[in-house]
Amino acid sequence: MPVITLPDNSQRSFDAPVTVAQVAADIGPGLAKATLAGRIDDRLVDASHLIEDDVRLAIITDRDPEGLDMIRHSTAHLMAQAVKTLYPGAQVTIGPVIEDGFYYDFAYERPFHPEDLEKIEAKMKALAKADLKVERRVMPRDEAVAFFREQGEEYKARIIADIPTNEDISLYSQGDFIDLCRGPHVPSTGKLKAFKLTKVAGAYWRGDAKNEMLQRIYGTAWPNKQQLEDYLHRLAEAERRDHRRIGQELNLFSIQEDAGGGLVFWHPNGARIRRAIEQFWAEMHERAGYEFLYTPHIANLELWKTSGHADFYAESMYEPMEDEHQAFQLKPMNCPFHVLVYKDRLRSYRDLPLRWAEMGTVYRREMSGALHGLMRVRGFTQDDAHIFCREDQIEAEILRILDLTLAVLQAFGFEDFDINLSTRPDKAVGSDHIWDHATAALRAALEQKGLAYDVDEGGGAFYGPKIDIKIRDAIGRQWQCSTVQLDFNLPERFDMEYVADDNTRKRPIMIHRALLGSVERFFGVLIEHYAGHFPLWLAPVQVQVLTITDRQDDYACQVADLLREQGVRAQVDLRNEKIGFKIREHTLQRVPYLLVLGDREKDTGTVAVRTRDGRDLGSMEIDSLIQRLSLETASRGHSILED
Repeated sequence: MPVITLPDNSQRSFDAPVTVAQVAADIGPGLAKATLAGRIDDRLVDASHLIEDDVRLAIITDRDPEGLDMIRHSTAHLMAQAVKTLYPGAQVTIGPVIEDGFYYDFAYERPFHPEDLEKIEAKMKALAKADLKVERRVMPRDEAVAFFREQGEEYKARIIADIPTNEDISLYSQGDFIDLCRGPHVPSTGKLKAFKLTKVAGAYWRGDAKNEMLQRIYGTAWPNKQQLEDYLHRLAEAERRDHRRIGQELNLFSIQEDAGGGLVFWHPNGARIRRAIEQFWAEMHERAGYEFLYTPHIANLELWKTSGHADFYAESMYEPMEDEHQAFQLKPMNCPFHVLVYKDRLRSYRDLPLRWAEMGTVYRREMSGALHGLMRVRGFTQDDAHIFCREDQIEAEILRILDLTLAVLQAFGFEDFDINLSTRPDKAVGSDHIWDHATAALRAALEQKGLAYDVDEGGGAFYGPKIDIKIRDAIGRQWQCSTVQLDFNLPERFDMEYVADDNTRKRPIMIHRALLGSVERFFGVLIEHYAGHFPLWLAPVQVQVLTITDRQDDYACQVADLLREQGVRAQVDLRNEKIGFKIREHTLQRVPYLLVLGDREKDTGTVAVRTRDGRDLGSMEIDSLIQRLSLETASRGHSILED
C-alpha cells in the first residue's frame, strides 16, 4: 500500500491506492478545495491520478506557477468548448499557454468579430459555472485519428496522424466536448473563475505561410478576479504607452509601407533622441577603453560561408546579389567584419585585449506578419562590440563589460535587472577545459559584482556560454537588451591567432557584446518606459519658447539662440495663438520646459518657466536657467528645477 512523502518530508500511509485529490482531502478540507493537480517525482499529474506505489507528492494549487499554467491551459479548452457550442462548424487546432494567457487557433468560414468574442466569453462563464467534471481518457493513435475525423476535426486528426509511433493518445473531456491533450488539467471547469478574451488575429496553420490562414483568439486567465483586474489595468497602461501611437503623436518615426515595411524612417524629433543616445553611448565606450569601427553593409557570399551564416542562418538572410560573377549578401551581423579587421595583421599577446565597438546596421529577413513597430524590423542598428582577449583575461573583461552595461542602462532610467547565465549545451564546439574556464569566469564576475542571477543549464549557444541581462520598465515588463556571449567558434572558423609570450600561436577568445541590443528596439522600449515623457537629456525638444504677443518675437528668438549656443534643444512658437492654446499643445508634446515671454519678461531680460506637468516655477534669469539645464542634462536624473 502506498506511502506518500510530502514536500516537508512528512509521510502519510494509505491502505489502498489513493488519488491526488484524496491525499489532499486527508491533509485538510482547505487544501482539498484548492487542489488543481499533483507533482509526483517531478511529473505533473491530474488530481484524479491514482497512486499505487510509494512516491514523493506535492499538491499543486493556483499559488504554484504550474497551477497558473494549468488554469490557463484549461481555460483555452474552455474557450474551445464555447466556440464549438456557439459555432459548430468551427474546427479546433492547437491552444497553448503563452506569457500571461493563452490562445487557440480555429478554422472557420468567416472572421470572428468583437461581438463574437463577447458571446464566446459569456458562454465560457456559463460553462465554468456549470462546474463540468474534466476527465482524462486514453485511446490508440489510429483510433483517435478516426474519432476526430468522424467529429469533423480534420486538423486534430492531422496532428495525431503525425505522431510517429502508434502510441496511446490522451484525450480530455468536459461535458460533451473532447479535445486532444497530454494534460494535466484542472479537476472541473468550476476552478476557472477569472478570465478575459482579449483579441483575435490571423495565424498560419503550423506557423507556415504556405499553409492556410486560421483565426487565433487570445485570452488571459488568473486565479482570481483581483489578479485579472490588475493585469487588465497593466494591459491598458501598456496600450497607453504603445510606442507606435506615441511615435506618431510626437512625430518621432514612421514605418513606410511604400519602402517595403519593417524599415524605420527617423523623423527630426526621433533623430534628435537617437543622436543623444549614440553620443552618450560613444562617450561611455571611449571612457571604457573601446575603439570604434565602421564596416560595410554587404560582403561576398564566401565570407558568410566561412562564418557559417550561409548555412545555419540562411533563412534570416536576404538572397545574394550577383555582381561581376560574384555573389554579395547584406550583412545580418557585424561579427565577421570585426574578425577580418583583427586578421588584417598579426597580433601579439601584448596587443590584447582589443575592444572594438560599432553602431552597425544589419538586415534580417522577417515575415511581414512578425513585424511590430520598432520592436521587430528588417533593418536595425546593433550597438555591437567585440573583445578579443587571452584566456587569462576573460574574467577581467567580463567585469569591465558588466560595469559598463549597468552604468549605461542605469543612465537611461533602468534599475531593475534579471540576469541569466547560460551554460554548455549537449552539442558544443571547444574543449571541456575552455568551456569550464570561461563559464567559471562569467560566474565569478557576476558574483564579484554582487549580482543575483539564475543559471540556465545547457542554455548556452553551441559556441560559448553567455550572460543575458533583462531590464524591467516602468510597468514591470521585462525586455531583453544586453548580452555577453563568449565565442569559441568564429576564431576557429577564421583561423584567428596571436603570438603568445612563448612565441607559439594561440587562438584568441572572442566576446560578443551588446548593451542596448538594437537602437531601434531600445528606442521603442524607452518610449514605452517613459510614455513619451523623456528626461531632459533625451527629450527631442528640451525647451519651447512661447510668446504672448508679437511684441516679444525678437526677444523670443534671442532667447532661443542663447539656449542653442549652450547646446539646449530649443524651439520658438511665434504663432498668433492664445498663450493657453500654445501651452496646452506643447504640454501634449511632452516638452519638459515651457518659457512664457510677455512684455515684463522682455523688459527685465528674464523668462517665466513652466514644466510639462503644469507647475509654474516663476521668473528666472536666462544664465541661471542655462546653468540649471546644463546640470540636469549632465546628471541625466530628475529635474533639478522641479526639485
